[in-house]
Amino acid sequence: MNQTAGKPPLLDPRQIIAMARRVLSVEALAVKQLEDRIGDDFVEACRLCLNCRGRIAVTGIGKSGHIAGKIASTLASTGSPAFFLHPGEASHGDMGMITSDDVVIAVSNSGETAELVILLPLIRRLAAPLITLTGKRGSTLAAAATVNLDVSVTEEACPLNLAPTASTTATLATGDALALSLLEARGFTADDFARSHPGGRLGRRLLVRVEDVMHTGSAIPQVQVDTLLKDALLEITAKGLGMTGVIRGDGSVAGVFTDGDLRRTLDQPVDIHQTLVSDLMTANCKTATPDMLASEAVSLIESYKITGLLVVDEKQKLVGALNIHDLFRAGVV
Repeated sequence: MNQTAGKPPLLDPRQIIAMARRVLSVEALAVKQLEDRIGDDFVEACRLCLNCRGRIAVTGIGKSGHIAGKIASTLASTGSPAFFLHPGEASHGDMGMITSDDVVIAVSNSGETAELVILLPLIRRLAAPLITLTGKRGSTLAAAATVNLDVSVTEEACPLNLAPTASTTATLATGDALALSLLEARGFTADDFARSHPGGRLGRRLLVRVEDVMHTGSAIPQVQVDTLLKDALLEITAKGLGMTGVIRGDGSVAGVFTDGDLRRTLDQPVDIHQTLVSDLMTANCKTATPDMLASEAVSLIESYKITGLLVVDEKQKLVGALNIHDLFRAGVV
């Protein structure tokens, strides 16, 4: 190093910006060049994965190992059962995780990674299809593959042309292309994706329904159409949802009276001891259904600038109620 000992290197903003832009440019070009390579080999790789009766084992070591792990994760979360197999551990017993019903995807830029090459006779003995992602089409791994996907790059983004950068980006992009092509071929839906991600925000938005978060039974704020305003206010206070449903004798919803309606009422000369709540309620109010996604209820609340919703069945009878705080607690807001 030519820096003075103990002193940090000088930072040249222009040089930093130029290098960052060059890295992005080189990596973008590496991905762009992959487009023309998508053809029969890629289709065959997809066919092998779609016909797989077991799981897809993705393996690699070093930087390629990190990429292999990401590819396995993306496959698994988009409808193609997959797992990462460390090649070093595979040589010491974990090869037993692979069966003849599985497909193996091996990732290696050089195509000569010793830890992968040593597994070739075992994979061949199992008769498991082998898909390789390599940067050298004439390499040992590529030659042994059932199908090889060319992920070669003209140069690395590293100024020394040494650190795997553009090559790992190209490999990752190819893995994404494979996973998402399989997703489409399988008819994988947003609901399927949510079931793979039940703990995440997306999963909650796609899985949680109004019936999962609404108040039911005695917790529903409700009064009859002939209820006095003073009694309706007591119901709102007791149930704590900032509103009460106003229902007819058959249980169907006639309207809603909310905190907002109360504020507007206070601007008028109204006797709460003599006035019926039905005279001041909001008729034809927005409602939700039990099977509606909670995220759809959020959209209704936001679109109409309200704070809660009554929930009705197919006969428009009141079966539940919820407000924005319930949706916050459910994690869908």
